[in-house]
Amino acid sequence: MGKSKNTLAIRMTIALVAGIVAGFLCILLRENVGAQSETWKMINNLLFQDISQKGAEKAIGIFYIVGQLFINSLQLIIIPMVFTSITLAMCHISDSRKLGRISYKTLGFFFVSSVVALILAGIVGMTVKASGAFNIDIKSSVNIVSGKSGSNPLMVLVGIVPNNIFAAFSNNGGVLATVFLAVSTGLCINHLNEKIKNLKSILQEINDIVITFLTFVINKFGPIAIFVLLTRTFASYGIEHLKPALVYMGITTITLLVFLVFGYSFLIVASTRLDPFPFVRKAAKVALFGFSTSSSAATLSLNKKTTVEELGVHNDIASFVLPLGMTTNMNGTAIMQVIASVFVATTAGYDIGIGNIFVIGVLALVASIGTPAAPGAGAIVLFTILSGLGYTNDAAILAYSLILAINRPIEMLVTSLNVVGDSAASIYVAKTENMFEKDVYHS
Repeated sequence: MGKSKNTLAIRMTIALVAGIVAGFLCILLRENVGAQSETWKMINNLLFQDISQKGAEKAIGIFYIVGQLFINSLQLIIIPMVFTSITLAMCHISDSRKLGRISYKTLGFFFVSSVVALILAGIVGMTVKASGAFNIDIKSSVNIVSGKSGSNPLMVLVGIVPNNIFAAFSNNGGVLATVFLAVSTGLCINHLNEKIKNLKSILQEINDIVITFLTFVINKFGPIAIFVLLTRTFASYGIEHLKPALVYMGITTITLLVFLVFGYSFLIVASTRLDPFPFVRKAAKVALFGFSTSSSAATLSLNKKTTVEELGVHNDIASFVLPLGMTTNMNGTAIMQVIASVFVATTAGYDIGIGNIFVIGVLALVASIGTPAAPGAGAIVLFTILSGLGYTNDAAILAYSLILAINRPIEMLVTSLNVVGDSAASIYVAKTENMFEKDVYHS
């Protein structure tokens, strides 16, 4: 088993390096032949083109198709995995007081880690603003995008309780509703006890099928998909689109990496008194997979497998904390949204101070809770924050356009923070509930 884990990690690392190298080679080729040349158009249509876009009816988009098939295969069973794993966790935890403690501890860890992340992002954002590094002159040639209409972030609370059970099971973006249904079902099964004889076995069998399917997809196709996704990501951006927001990219990347490596290590030490190095070492492949897929949902199965088998967390704890964290624990998303909001406001000429940063932080915290666990969601939710703050003049829309153009690599790193944070919360909860194997963690 250990050899298999190491082999997969090595293959994923090779795919990561190969994807980055291939992507930059494509960028160099694009710069040399010209983005509008027939040669690049032919290569783009053959390999990278999003064939779902208007005007791409004749494109082939091999890399797009392969990457999309991989993501779809993972998203295919998000709902059954979340529902069965949480329901079974509720069934196994017969002590309702214990369940209440686990819920409070999980949400408490998520809240504290989010506050720490937001404070760090606010300090970084205001420091860079004060230095003048965000005073970027946006050219009028940048394409204006309207974005999606903003909505009240508190609507996420309304959506927790679904008004149609079939609608809840048919929408990957409504995972919180599935979490509610799973917790309710598990508690009802617990209450009825012996009256429910067959449903637990059926749910366990479905969960076993889901895990087997996901393990097969990750082990057999994961490295190939990582190479394809990364190559297409880097090949899709020309140098001219990266220059205007280089400061934003650099600062956000550094902040995210600092929190990923040192922030979670601090939280692990402060909350459990454990040595953080085994956590950092073993969670690295989860962070790498999250980075490659840019989807917390797609990373859920690997995260659960690593958290249980390598970090010593009991399966019942991981089955409850990880799916819940997938939709409520968005530290990376919150950091990105705070720094991006400061960048947009400064570039657009808005005067912001500590009070504005506080409002941005609150909006980012609430909005990030409702962020779907799927690629590209963070940049869309960002527009909700900007609208709520009134940062909607032409310059702000132009700055937002720049973020949309270059934010894919940032969101890939954001996902790494989100999924690793879920694992850290699992360790804290398991440790305090005596459902933690210390020998496994240190192995």
